Amino acid sequence: MRMPLALLAFLAALPAHGQGNAEAAKAKNSMCIGCHGVPMYRTAFPEVYSVPMIAGQSPDYIVKALQAYRSGERGHPSMQGIAKSLSDQDMADLAAYYGAAGKAVK
Repeated sequence: MRMPLALLAFLAALPAHGQGNAEAAKAKNSMCIGCHGVPMYRTAFPEVYSVPMIAGQSPDYIVKALQAYRSGERGHPSMQGIAKSLSDQDMADLAAYYGAAGKAVK
């Protein structure tokens, strides 16, 4: 049985599962910007650690890193706690936002 052309066009227009929405991330990025938006920022918990700037980073890398923090594969207590509070869609949205941001996140 052939699928009607209109149905195929409709399905092709749907966003891919997990596709990030940079605009939606603006309401969620306050938990990130306080550390990742400060040049040369260093934290002292759980040890002295230079916090990377994530603006312009690959969205795929950001999602994979957040998933690894959430699963415990990557071990930083603050990031693990934050990642556990994020849904897969939140991660995709934040990754799209920071990936598109270049070096000028506001």
